[in-house]
Amino acid sequence: MRNPTIDTAVIPPARRPRKPAATIGRGAVYALMLLAVLVVGLPLYWMLIGSLKTLTEIRTFPPTWFPQEPRLANFTDAWNGAPFGRFYINSLVTTLAGTALEMLNAVFSAYALAFLRFPRKNLVFILLLAALMVPTQVTILPNYLTMARFDWVNSYQGIVLPGAAVAFGTFLLRQYFLGLPRDVIDAARVDGCTHLRLMWRVVVPMSWPAIVTFGLISLVSKWNEFLWPLVITNTLEMRTLPIGISYLLDSEGNTQWGTVMAGTIFVILPVLIVFLLAQRFIVGGITSGATKG
Repeated sequence: MRNPTIDTAVIPPARRPRKPAATIGRGAVYALMLLAVLVVGLPLYWMLIGSLKTLTEIRTFPPTWFPQEPRLANFTDAWNGAPFGRFYINSLVTTLAGTALEMLNAVFSAYALAFLRFPRKNLVFILLLAALMVPTQVTILPNYLTMARFDWVNSYQGIVLPGAAVAFGTFLLRQYFLGLPRDVIDAARVDGCTHLRLMWRVVVPMSWPAIVTFGLISLVSKWNEFLWPLVITNTLEMRTLPIGISYLLDSEGNTQWGTVMAGTIFVILPVLIVFLLAQRFIVGGITSGATKG
């Protein structure tokens, strides 16, 4: 006979014992994540504590993991050792202008490859994929000769324009555009939308995660670019921040490494803040672009 005082519905089910293989696998994943954090974070931490150390403490062996006597004067010495104010202005102008042009070109070209019909479209896409395999160093000389012909050496347009188009952005956005709901696109066409209106009113708003992702990737790349600004500029007033770090090095071997690390923080801090604020867009946009289309 059933006991009415016992409610079997509230008795929790017995927990299933976790399999040893699953536990080991989970532990291996956490170990790999910890290793990745150490590989990425340890150099950043060493740079941070190095910017607060004296040169004697930096050269001490075994190394100290905490500054014994923090030296904030390294930041002042770095800022005064080179015109970092001018370097910041140059980097801001070239990065913002270059990113804007690159995003604009990527949106237009990706829309054309995704929604327009024209002869040899597949061939154009194959050539676009082939362009992804061309190293940037190969284009240095042709770009320099082109900028010199227009008399744009040592100018903002000389730094910005050669990098205004990139195959990666077109590929990323095209893949995302192909995954958009076709019903919405067809309904907009039935309502009489032109291609330009369809792109700005329908496609771009629905593709905002991918566009923001590409914009952030482009911004970080142009902010950290070293080789092309070094080649195309020849005066101190037109240098950018990554090049400015080299002015803190001493050719005779008496480099104040604490000052150099403090100057490096000037370079990476804005990018690090932007990345931390927008990392969810980067992850979401890349995974969406990789799985759609």
